[in-house]
Amino acid sequence: MPKLAAFPKAFMQQLCKTGAMTLQQWVDLAAPLGLDGLEYYSGMLELADRSNWTKARRQVEDAGMVIPMLCCSPDFSQPDPELRKKEIENEKNWIRMSAELGAKYCRVLSGQKRPELTQEEGLKIIVENIEACLPEAEKCGVTLIIENHYKDDFWTYPEFAQKMEVFCELVSRIEHPHFGVNYDPSNAFLAGDDPLELLDRLKHRVVTMHASDRYLLSGTLEDLRKEEGGTLGYAKRLAHGEIGQGLNDYDAIFGTLKSEGFNGWISIEDGVDGMEQLTASVKFVRGKIAQYWPMN
Repeated sequence: MPKLAAFPKAFMQQLCKTGAMTLQQWVDLAAPLGLDGLEYYSGMLELADRSNWTKARRQVEDAGMVIPMLCCSPDFSQPDPELRKKEIENEKNWIRMSAELGAKYCRVLSGQKRPELTQEEGLKIIVENIEACLPEAEKCGVTLIIENHYKDDFWTYPEFAQKMEVFCELVSRIEHPHFGVNYDPSNAFLAGDDPLELLDRLKHRVVTMHASDRYLLSGTLEDLRKEEGGTLGYAKRLAHGEIGQGLNDYDAIFGTLKSEGFNGWISIEDGVDGMEQLTASVKFVRGKIAQYWPMN
């Protein structure tokens, strides 16, 4: 049966920028939800000091949970070779952070979709960068998971491999036991793709999942795509919401994952409107897990 974690989507500024929330406070908030784990982000302020890594792991484990996944955002599409080397070293450090936190999975991304990069140039350097990190991942017992991503909170351009065809091509070029896919159905909508088609094409590579539901506050998905470049973070017309109330067909998603033998971590990436919303999302996903992976 898959295990359930949550990501502190509502508190990223407080945990990563302002310091208005501590990791212990996040653990205390999440503990009553009955989760199996908490997904962490490499940019959390307290994790900048390596001496805090063991403490952070202990805080979560003392609350009866684990840290299964570390969410990282390497910008592997840097055209400058020296900047790419820095991104590789950053990712290797996050792999080591993952291992010390007890996480078996560490996210990688393709990087930003810079206008000067052609598709083939981008794919070539991104694959090289990810492959440069795989020996460290294997050494640490960590699996790198690439997400069909929209845009990091702190990026200007959207994901290089945002579109399904590019993402599937990228995944197909890397065959390694310590490399897999973190599937996020909501992000497929933002790319103008069908999340069920994407899952069908990559179901054999999916090892973890982000559970979310997504809404547009105004306009259309086409409007969103028109403003992809040149704005920091997520587009203002974009919104997360309670899981089960948005566009995603979770019966189809979980039915496919179950038929493929999926038994990995599902991490909730919602609750931006508060703990009440996150609580409702946890209840919904727990119910679906019990429905599709009944204990008998």
